[in-house]
Amino acid sequence: MRVLLSTIAVLGLLGGTALADAKVTDDEAAKLKEIVAAWGCEGGTFEKETEGTGVYEAEDVKCKSGNYDFRVDKDFKVFAITVD
Repeated sequence: MRVLLSTIAVLGLLGGTALADAKVTDDEAAKLKEIVAAWGCEGGTFEKETEGTGVYEAEDVKCKSGNYDFRVDKDFKVFAITVD
């Protein structure tokens, strides 16, 4: 049983590293900053998913009501905002 649980844990760690996010370009970062500013927020870190979806993430964005994560599609349209 321990061997099975250890194997599952190792596979989970390896799988997580394969799906790492990529850094955004300066132009992409500027567009993402504009988007969060339009919502009355600022800051955060910006990444692009590497799974080929074209989805951008603005994480730990600071707003008046708290911290949020924004998910933005390849056309720079917000499709999800979640509490961080």
